[in-house]
Amino acid sequence: MKHPFCKHWLVGLTISVTMSLPPMAAADTSRAYVPMGMADSVDVIDLESRQVTASITGTVNTHGSALTPEGRYLVAGSLSAHEGQEPVSRPEGVTEDEHAAHHGGGTTAVSEDSNTGLLYVVDTATNEIVRKLEVPGPVHHVVVTSDGRYAVSTHPMGGGISIVDLDSGKLVKSVATGPAPNYVVETEGGKSLLVSNSGNGTISEVDTGHWFVKRNLRVGGGPEHMVLAPDNKRLYVNDVASGQVAVVELSGGTVAATYEVGYEPHGVGLSEDGQILYATSKGSNRIVRIELASGARRSVTLAPAPYHLAVSPHDGQLLVTSRAESKLWILDPESLDIIVEIPLKGIGHQISLGSH
Repeated sequence: MKHPFCKHWLVGLTISVTMSLPPMAAADTSRAYVPMGMADSVDVIDLESRQVTASITGTVNTHGSALTPEGRYLVAGSLSAHEGQEPVSRPEGVTEDEHAAHHGGGTTAVSEDSNTGLLYVVDTATNEIVRKLEVPGPVHHVVVTSDGRYAVSTHPMGGGISIVDLDSGKLVKSVATGPAPNYVVETEGGKSLLVSNSGNGTISEVDTGHWFVKRNLRVGGGPEHMVLAPDNKRLYVNDVASGQVAVVELSGGTVAATYEVGYEPHGVGLSEDGQILYATSKGSNRIVRIELASGARRSVTLAPAPYHLAVSPHDGQLLVTSRAESKLWILDPESLDIIVEIPLKGIGHQISLGSH
């Protein structure tokens, strides 16, 4: 299939088409960026005042997001089609609820021959979109590589990932991973990417030197969101089929343990030291905290439908969005008590946070 990425990237309102992203001073790391899905914006939250301080507009159905390493730019992906829109069937591994939500009630998507999506590059100093990059399909989740060079997107309708060079704006490679690829994380040192394929219960490890799948790890069920341990030895993966988080030993590619979470687990995160696992259960209206060394767990009610989760590098507190209501909770990482509830403009998706 030939993709229309050869048009290169689309020009922002004030940026020359030949401009690359220069290294600049680090942006404030006490902010969170939360895509608003069908509300067509990205909310900016100040983590000190715990308020929405700005809204990035001009996006369409943004779901995935990632900051460049120095925090100077945000890359946000649209989960809507941008050419040749027509209804398509729900892909294997994607629930009816998720499919309908992602596509505005299931009324629009793309045909295989016109699968085009967008990445928005946002200047975090001004909250303005400075570039728009075409990618081969609607975008679910996004990661920016640790060297700041590439934006990598998962494409649930296309069965793989795309890699875009942020300097040139050009598509470097499309890599087939498996049915309904969901989430992507980078290993330390940037030598590999790990991609969850919810349609066939596998994790694909992609070599970033040559952009090919060098192995597939069979975890079973429906793997979606993932978080990598700080030592790069274990990967924690939520499994929507079993209601668990699976622990994958990367050296051998085997599932070493599982933790019960609840019906429709979604968000997953680790404390900065990697000793505490957090996970949300949309269907059970729960958030779970597990001490990995002892197995001690705490589970509290969080309603309705706790969804995406992130652990703040600012103070270790938890940010959790709701799938059912336009709001975000900030929780105490020890007690899981609600510190504050922040109204949003839409349903919050992949949360991007600055790092130390």
